[in-house]
Amino acid sequence: MLANIGVREHMTANPLVFSPELDVFEAIRQLIDHKITGAPVVDAKGKLVGVFSELDCMKLAVEASYHEGMPGKVGDNMTTNFKAVGGDTSILEAAEIFAKSPLRNLPVVDGSHVVGILSRVDVLKAVIKIR
Repeated sequence: MLANIGVREHMTANPLVFSPELDVFEAIRQLIDHKITGAPVVDAKGKLVGVFSELDCMKLAVEASYHEGMPGKVGDNMTTNFKAVGGDTSILEAAEIFAKSPLRNLPVVDGSHVVGILSRVDVLKAVIKIR
C-alpha cells in the first residue's frame, strides 16, 4: 500500500531553506526556532547544493571546543553528500532510505529545486493513515 502513496502527499511544502552564506549561529537559531532537525541549502538560483542538519551542528560544536571558535558560514559546514527524492517517489521508497541511513529528513525536489521536505515522522503518519 505504501508503494502507491507519493511523497508529495505527506511532505512539508515550501520548507525552511538556508543560503550557503548564512551564518552558522543564525542557522542553528532557525533550526531551534522551527523545531526541526535540518534544512536544505540552496544557491542564489534556488538549486539544492547541500543540507545543514543537527549532525553538522554537533560536529561544529566538537570542533569549536578544540579550536576555540565556530566556523562562519553554512556553505562551509553543510553536508554535500546527501539524498533527495522527487515528489512522485513512493513513501515506501522513502521509508527504505530512512531505514538504511541515519537521515532524519529528505529534501523533495523538482529537478534540482526544493519543493518540500519529508521527515521520518511524515512517513509514520502515512503508515497510520493507511491502517
